[in-house]
Amino acid sequence: MAKEAKNAVKSIETAFDILDALIELDGAGSTELARHFDMPKSTVHNYLSTLHQEELVVKDGSTYRVGIRFLEYGAYARQRLNIFEIANPEVDKLARSTGELANLMIEEHGRGSYLHRARGEDAVMVEAHVGTRVPLHSTGLGKAILAHLPEERVEEIIATHGLERFTPNTIVDRDSLFTELREIRDRGLAFDEEERLRGLRCVAAPILSNNGRVLGAVSVSGPTNRVRGEYLEDELAQRLKETVNVIELNVTYS
Repeated sequence: MAKEAKNAVKSIETAFDILDALIELDGAGSTELARHFDMPKSTVHNYLSTLHQEELVVKDGSTYRVGIRFLEYGAYARQRLNIFEIANPEVDKLARSTGELANLMIEEHGRGSYLHRARGEDAVMVEAHVGTRVPLHSTGLGKAILAHLPEERVEEIIATHGLERFTPNTIVDRDSLFTELREIRDRGLAFDEEERLRGLRCVAAPILSNNGRVLGAVSVSGPTNRVRGEYLEDELAQRLKETVNVIELNVTYS
């Protein structure tokens, strides 16, 4: 991602690079991180010690991991969002009524962030969790959001984050993506045909304000052997539309 700050504080950038690496590596020690960044071990240790002092990482022997304090920051940020408070109970109802996995996503900094996930009785387990950020072009939720952003904003997101391939079905061509976004606007629904995760299919719909601004998106996901045909395109799509309609009404009149 391109750096935007004109006078970026290098030490803060490095600290967050280290935190990202601790997530990527699922925990690491100063020696491993020094090799990872090609930095002196003493410098890495100083960063880790400071992060530990501020309770942002925890230490298990010689291994450091991202600490639970970030959950406090994330919970605070999520609670400030009106869309979460309004959509949360409706997403829960959608999961219960379909038995599948229901999701709520918003766009922030050009990525899709999962604000809430609810598991129905038959829901599958997937890799993403609340707080996970994903490229918008790779999910039904993200495409539903992109379809209702201004074209110049979509171009900016593509220029910044690219169109990474995750499966053979991921849309990685700009023109193909814009064609898909036009179709999503026409039908009011976005479909994810195993575009981020193999074996997972979903239908998603945007949440729009009364002036047409996209606030986020809701989806229902399930395994491809079950979520298909009329069940996907009619039953799940209809229940999803009903859920989004309730959310949009509550957003308008809350």
